Amino acid sequence: MSKMVAVIGAGGSGLTAIKCCLDEGLQPVCFERTDHIGGLWYYTEESVLGQASVMRSAFMNTSKEMSCYSDFPVPKEFPIFLHNKYVIKYFNMYVEEFNLRKYMHFKTEVVSLKRSSDFNTSGQWNVTTKDLTTGNTQDHVFDACDTREYLKCLKDFQGKVIHSQDYKRPQGYEDRKIVVIGIGNSAVDIAVELSHVASQVLLSTRRGAWVFNRVGDYGRPADMQLFTRYQRILKVTSRVFGVQDEFVTDKLNRRFDHAKFSLQPNHGPWTQQSTVIDDLPSRIMNGSINVKSNVKNFTKTGVKFDDGTFEDNIDVVIFATGYIFSFPFLEKSVIEVENNKIELYKNMFPPALEKNTLACIGFAQPAGAILPISEQQSRLFARIIKGDAILPSRENMWNDVHKQLDALHQQFVESQRHTIQVDFIKYMDELSTLNGNYPHIGKLMLTDPRLAATIFFGPATPYQYRVMGPGKWSGAREAILTQWERTFYPLATRPLGFSTKRIQKMTIWKTCFVILVAALIVQCILL
Repeated sequence: MSKMVAVIGAGGSGLTAIKCCLDEGLQPVCFERTDHIGGLWYYTEESVLGQASVMRSAFMNTSKEMSCYSDFPVPKEFPIFLHNKYVIKYFNMYVEEFNLRKYMHFKTEVVSLKRSSDFNTSGQWNVTTKDLTTGNTQDHVFDACDTREYLKCLKDFQGKVIHSQDYKRPQGYEDRKIVVIGIGNSAVDIAVELSHVASQVLLSTRRGAWVFNRVGDYGRPADMQLFTRYQRILKVTSRVFGVQDEFVTDKLNRRFDHAKFSLQPNHGPWTQQSTVIDDLPSRIMNGSINVKSNVKNFTKTGVKFDDGTFEDNIDVVIFATGYIFSFPFLEKSVIEVENNKIELYKNMFPPALEKNTLACIGFAQPAGAILPISEQQSRLFARIIKGDAILPSRENMWNDVHKQLDALHQQFVESQRHTIQVDFIKYMDELSTLNGNYPHIGKLMLTDPRLAATIFFGPATPYQYRVMGPGKWSGAREAILTQWERTFYPLATRPLGFSTKRIQKMTIWKTCFVILVAALIVQCILL
């Protein structure tokens, strides 16, 4: 009899967890507290306590080719950056393609997750669920499980106060004077959208931020240019020689001078979670948004900032200061969260558990896309439960946890936002190495040099992790070689009537580099 796996939540991480369990012959049962799939990407007009939802105009900050599941490309007709309605369409297509819906139980909340009495030998979990329609509870036993309010008090302020989670659309904020507190993606998205209708938006930030844009050089998605194996080598090399920050800072400031716009922080671009938005500079330039320092205190009608300035007649305050994650249904002794800090091996496994039958899927914060990470985590977890993949010893897992926490502390400024940060390519490579599906470029050099060169120099799209090893997908090679065609397909809406082909200046030296690397690999093999 195949092992039963409880999947808690039918968001983007939960969906791929179901599919990966099925791929390995396991029996998933998904409990979803709402009546729909999609998690926070499912837009709801009204805010529901404990249920995250994007604002109506929310788009992905990562491109469709970088954000998809590794064996299911986003349709080429879809836009390069997906609006939330397209994300939900994609999720539904994924569910239908792999027949996942029959494994889901909607309007069902997990209220308790406890280790069984014989956990040390069986690794099983006792799960108690509540039917939110009838109120009835039910107890279950599973062989494995994977899982998926912050507002300051303003006793004097008489205006409207909300958290960014409760902001949905700009209607109702016309001609208001608004303070948005925070400098993350939610904060700047809300500030920019409201700046089109509000009388004034004040964007309050403690540290400032380096602002990245979605659209890169030549109109290509910036993440497809930035997240390549070649660029990562340059990044690591420049870090060794101490020029990494200078190079990236110069590039970001060529778009707009962060100091002149009162946004520049006192730290480098890679020491803080990326803030990604294209039109913030123009809204600051036309005066719709003013950047302010951190809030010191509130009066009945105004805000005093810690630089001594004061703004009166404030109508609305929106806190976009992040979220605090927790596992209220889980035994505290299994996973303890303190100040958003959590000790998990590879951001997944509690090292102290006697059996590795619990995994947290999606608890990682990359500069890039999260869905491929959730999928790779799920692939690894499913094969561990099946017995085909093995984790290191408990001692080695703890050593890795402490090493990663130390690295985070050294790289990032101290903040609750920077407790689960990961380097996208490095982290995906670590997971795929444990799982056995790491894309060995050296081996590909000998069998398929074109594919090897595309993987090395091109964007690190998820398909790379389906080229070899467990879960190999026959369509991976074609998906990689045609990823740029699918990227730009939705833009070809008007025939130009003339050729725009140009010689790629970098082709010659890229080819030489590939040949050199291939020669070195062959030499190593012969030795």
